[in-house]
Amino acid sequence: MRFVVYGAGAIGGVVGARLYQAGREVLLIARGAHYEAIARGGLRLETPEESVVLEIPVFEDPAAVPWREDDVVLLATKTQDTASALGALAAVAVPPIVCVQNGVENERLALRGFPGVYGALVMAPTAHLEPGVVLAYSTPLSGGIDVGRYPEGLDATAEEVSAALSGARFSSEPRPQIMRWKYAKLLLNLGNVVEALCGKDADADELDSLVREEGRACLRAAGIDFASEDEDADRRAGLLQIGEIAGRERGGGSTWQSFTRGASGIETDYLNGEIVLLGRLHGVPTPVNALLCELSVQALRRGARPGDITPAEILAALR
Repeated sequence: MRFVVYGAGAIGGVVGARLYQAGREVLLIARGAHYEAIARGGLRLETPEESVVLEIPVFEDPAAVPWREDDVVLLATKTQDTASALGALAAVAVPPIVCVQNGVENERLALRGFPGVYGALVMAPTAHLEPGVVLAYSTPLSGGIDVGRYPEGLDATAEEVSAALSGARFSSEPRPQIMRWKYAKLLLNLGNVVEALCGKDADADELDSLVREEGRACLRAAGIDFASEDEDADRRAGLLQIGEIAGRERGGGSTWQSFTRGASGIETDYLNGEIVLLGRLHGVPTPVNALLCELSVQALRRGARPGDITPAEILAALR
């Protein structure tokens, strides 16, 4: 099995690097300045234990990849880029797709064009803020990535991918009901945009509580099963050991990183927006999640940075 990491940013870059270090065959697909930096000087992986440059083959387009029958794609783009990535991939190959992504829409998009689709529950503190560099803050394990077939079940591919990750400094468990775990992760990710808008040190407990309360109500109204907080806590117990990376102040999560990099798009529409969609389909009010979606669009349009608005200002707008 050869791994083609499509989207070699924070998660994709760290997963690709760890698999490569473990002796697995790995190719990366990246874009823009990140692609150019990797092609020119390799991918730099920084952790609390090491800073290494890995000469992993990198391509800017799926059409340039020399595809093989044993390839498995680890899709690690943000959801707003998934449809275009899948379209470019489908034009040249139809490999199994493992959605190493937040949210719950990626697998559904992939299943339209690819018969073998897998969900992955990602629990890994990583970062990508400059071209050619990815950071992994947890040690000795870089995190946890559980894998299962979509919409449910296990097969040889899921088992092999999980085993490969387990041998590459990740904790990985094959899960036949992977989506109930990804829906639980979705609830946690509803706070990503709050951190991105308000800053990683903002006192946002009340706002985080409100967005997740709406999220749980919508999932229940839609009849969608999700792992409980106790189950999630048990899975994460002892998993992440956060360390310091020399010369690197730890920033925020994936949406915070997108704002900090000045990205043109973020995945809020597929996180908080998923809850808004379910609320509209099932008659559940979602004013907090809807407002956060609106604020994220406005913030992107004006080039805002984390901390430009406070949780108190957002709460006041809801009253």
